[in-house]
Amino acid sequence: MIPALVSLPGSPWDVLPSGIHPASLDEIQIAYGYNERRRTLLSGLVDGATALVRAGCSKIYLDGSFVTAKPIPGDYDACWDPAGVLSSLLDPVFTDFSDGRARQKARFGGEFFPSSIVEAGSGRAFLDFFQVEKHSGGKKGIIEVSIMTDATILRRLNHDIQ
Repeated sequence: MIPALVSLPGSPWDVLPSGIHPASLDEIQIAYGYNERRRTLLSGLVDGATALVRAGCSKIYLDGSFVTAKPIPGDYDACWDPAGVLSSLLDPVFTDFSDGRARQKARFGGEFFPSSIVEAGSGRAFLDFFQVEKHSGGKKGIIEVSIMTDATILRRLNHDIQ
């Protein structure tokens, strides 16, 4: 269950409370898919998550203005757990960080980073970096999705097979 957003001094939007909050893509759709822009972003997130599952990825973590009270988010940020991922099956778009990750944004509407790589400006792994609100520096939450067993992804994979 996705917790209610909370106010964080210095943040322009309400954010998730500190911590990693497990949720399904269906729950994310209910909580955050309330306008056309958000539904478009969510569709791209599902496309990216499906491609990651095909490579053996089991979890993603969702961050960015998409999981805040910002009415029209510009994009979403996600990081993925590299454990079990077969590089031979990983779509090269997930390792292309050129041009400000332009290929990822064009294809999925957001950005995907391996959770264990270090964000250059902060020196923190992306999983930790995502839990810091960029305007205030305060702690905020992110959402964890177990994509390997997520009903939305499984429906997509089954549809693709048929």
